[in-house]
Amino acid sequence: MSETKQPTPIHTLCNSSNMSCCINKPFTPTSIAVSPSSVLISNITHNLLRTTRTRGSVAYPGFKTHAVNWVCNNGVGLSKKKRYGFVAFAGFLELPLLPFPPDQVLVPSETKTLHLFEARYLKLLDECLFKKKKLFVHFVLDPIVVSSTSSEASFAARYGCLVVIDKVEQLDVGALVTIRGIGRVTLVKFAKSEPFLEGVVLPLRDNVPQNESEISSKVLELKEALHGLNSLEIKLKAGKDAPLQTQTANSLEWALKEPSLDCEESFIPSFAERVSFSALQNMSGSTQSEMLKLQEEKLKAMDMKETEERLEFSLSFVKNRVSMTAAKLAIQSLNMK
Repeated sequence: MSETKQPTPIHTLCNSSNMSCCINKPFTPTSIAVSPSSVLISNITHNLLRTTRTRGSVAYPGFKTHAVNWVCNNGVGLSKKKRYGFVAFAGFLELPLLPFPPDQVLVPSETKTLHLFEARYLKLLDECLFKKKKLFVHFVLDPIVVSSTSSEASFAARYGCLVVIDKVEQLDVGALVTIRGIGRVTLVKFAKSEPFLEGVVLPLRDNVPQNESEISSKVLELKEALHGLNSLEIKLKAGKDAPLQTQTANSLEWALKEPSLDCEESFIPSFAERVSFSALQNMSGSTQSEMLKLQEEKLKAMDMKETEERLEFSLSFVKNRVSMTAAKLAIQSLNMK
């Protein structure tokens, strides 16, 4: 995939409003409740969010949104025509938002390739490339139960991750977009819903560690474990459609460097925090159950507020993977005889 250094406006690739999408029916939220940790989207007419994977990429589902009423932290409903009653935040960003189902959570340091093909999302891509410094927010729409008597579907907007666009490959229909997770963010306000979602986000960082020497020791231990795991991954023979074997090493390499981004430093996680997330990557030859387990672990890691806790969590996860990969290599060796 070639990097597009000076991309042509993507909207020229797709002007049809009849583009196909990977969702049976659109949904229309009529009210949204915002909190520092999540956003509740209620009265959704259809809650089937479905994505398809082709050649390792994700075909982003089509969503249809209309005018909504915003219900904010203070519980006061605000007309879209009225001014928002929010104080100014230091260090906030107003960015396009891309929602995904719970099994598509993205963690800092992780890469993902999206196939964007609907006109509205190609417009979003244009916005990111030319006006938002290649940044947007990847977040999860998590189904929740608000009332046992309600027939309406509801979702909470959670697990926001600031991402940067690394590469764009233009296709006959749409574009393949490679993104990199940077750091966690929390959504505090929706700014608009058409032609795509856009909102105000604040950085979400770990608590300041009390024992720096202990953190440094655990970072070193995790780095060594990841290098060992990557060596085993390279030896493991995987199918041609399996994720890249270098994904673990790629994420760790990114985490070890100071990211160069055109945004406030508060949005960039600390060195130790970046390394703690780099362990939670797809591995070549993973079974379906192993990939589901990885998603569960990523959700747990995104919820953690202490770097040391996540480092210990990731180290345990990597050690378990090393054992499983060694067992797979032993079986592979027997089959090759």
